[in-house]
Amino acid sequence: TNQIFTPRKVVVRMVDLLEKENPGCFGLPDKTFVDLYMKSGMFITEIVKRLYRNDEIKKLFPDPQKRLEHIFEKQVYGLAPTEIIYRIAVNYITGFKKGELVHNFKKLDALKYAKDGMLHKKLKELYR
Repeated sequence: TNQIFTPRKVVVRMVDLLEKENPGCFGLPDKTFVDLYMKSGMFITEIVKRLYRNDEIKKLFPDPQKRLEHIFEKQVYGLAPTEIIYRIAVNYITGFKKGELVHNFKKLDALKYAKDGMLHKKLKELYR
C-alpha cells in the first residue's frame, strides 16, 4: 500500500522548510497551499495553524471565526485518494469546529492525473 503514515515531527519539519524557502508565506492572505495526496490531514492542519497564528493574518482578520473562514475558503486545498481517507482527513482537519465549515477538500486520486500529465487541468476543473 502507498498509505504510509508521516510522523508529526516530519510534517512540522516539512512546513518549517516550506516557510524557510518561502519567507513570509504564512502572512499572505492570497497565498494558497495544497496537499495533492492527503492521508491523515496532518500537513494541511499544520499549515492552517501557521496561517491562523500569523500576526499579519491576525491583523487582516482579527475576528477568529472570520480568520478561519478565510483560511478554509481561500487558502488551503487538498485531495484524498479514497472516501475513507477523505473522511479521516477532513475530520482531523476540521474536527475542532462544531457545525459545518466550508472547505476545499475533495475526494480524488491525483496520482493517475499526475502520471498522465493532466493534474493541472483536473485541478482547474475542481477549483473553478
